[in-house]
Formats: sequence, structure tokens, C-alpha cells
Amino acid sequence: MLRDQLLAQSPADLVVFLDEHLRSGRYLVQVVAECEVLYHGRAASVADAGDYLVMLKPDGSLQVHGYRGVKPVNWQPQTDEVWATLEDGQAVLVAERRSPEELVRVVFLETSLVQALELREGSGFVLMGTEAEMQRALARAPELIEPGLTVLDRELPTDVGGIDLFARDAQGCLVVVELKRAKATQEAVHQLARYVARVRELTGEPVRGVLAAPTITKPALAALQRAALAFREVTALPEPDAGPSQGALFEFA
Repeated sequence: MLRDQLLAQSPADLVVFLDEHLRSGRYLVQVVAECEVLYHGRAASVADAGDYLVMLKPDGSLQVHGYRGVKPVNWQPQTDEVWATLEDGQAVLVAERRSPEELVRVVFLETSLVQALELREGSGFVLMGTEAEMQRALARAPELIEPGLTVLDRELPTDVGGIDLFARDAQGCLVVVELKRAKATQEAVHQLARYVARVRELTGEPVRGVLAAPTITKPALAALQRAALAFREVTALPEPDAGPSQGALFEFA
């Protein structure tokens, strides 16, 4: 996450740091400093010299936060060009937007901390719809999880929780499927393992466990492998179908 930082730097060092990391387009750059902020555009504003957090994201957006409040004292949701320069011995950041014409100038008077952070894009990917809708969709099209999979029941209650999808695979083995709309974590693995163990106890049959989600953390994937469970990537769902899913009803006492 943290790729580079400066704790004590000259204005020239700050310009070099900003230029290098902004030009790459990969990093979220934040500067904690005493600075002045000037804005020209649809209106005009000046933020008096004070301590601010200046944040620039890889998409070109700019935010300047003060000591209090959620709302930035100045921001640009989009910029066409951002650059740093040295003027009269001070580091200056300039963010320009051409339509509408807007310009933000940040003059850094005394800088305390500069950081370049690399945040993984897409780590927050979530499938559209609710988890219940995901469950219904995959019950109608279980082949998206595994070819030959036949759903027997969904939201099957047990004394350790509700099983999202209860199924048999093409070889006739029972399968417990745990669904997650977002990135699956180790907690989802532990949950699946509990369901699989309980179904084995109740049925006396071999039982497989499958965790289906758009993506999974590395620790969770390692935990799945240790538990001999499987992961299936599901990044898209079928279109809604008016017909109900068919399957035998199972009940566990």
C-alpha cells in the first residue's frame, strides 16, 4: 500500500516527489503541510495559510481538507492536468480543468509529510443486486458455479446456520455452496467449513464445499486449500427468470 514517503524535505525534493508519483498515474498522493490554496473558475476563493491535507487520486481528482468537517475546503472532481513546480523557492501544485475552466494552486509553505499510496483497483467489486438475488439467480443457473451441478435446495436451515445452496455434483456427491457478493474473506471460509462438517455428520455422506464470489483474499484462498474446499469465481449473474427453480426439498432436524 505505502510505496514511498518523505518526512523531511526541501521544496525542490517535494516537487521531484510530486512530479514522479503524479506522472505515473498509479498512486494516491497525500501531502500534510502548511499551505495556501487559491482557486479560479466559476467563482474565486482563497484559503488562508493553514495546515491542510492535500489528496490527489489516480483518477485526477483533488481534495484539500482542513482541520474540521467532512467536506473539503476545496476540491476538483476531475482535472485535465496536474503538475508541480518551484516558484520563488516554494513548491507549488497546480491542478487545471479545461471544461469548465478551473484552476487550483496550492503553495506549500512548510511540509510535514508526503506519501504515495498504491490502492488495489477493483478490491471493492460487488455483484449487482442483493445476496438473496444472487442466490436465486445461481439456483436457476448452477452451471455458472460448476457444470453438472444440480441444486436441491437454497437457504437450507441447519443448527449452525443457513446453507445458501445445497446441491449434488455430476458424480452425485453432495455440495454445500456459500455465496458472497463481494470479496470473500477467511470468515466465509470458516463459515463454509462449519456447514460442510455439519452436513457430513447429519447425512453420513461425502460432502464437498464450494465458496462462490467475485474474488477472494489470499489468506482466504490459502485457508480454503488447507480445508480441501473449492473457490469458484462468479463475476456476472444470469438475467432474471420468472420461472421458479426446481429441486428436492431437504430438511435437517
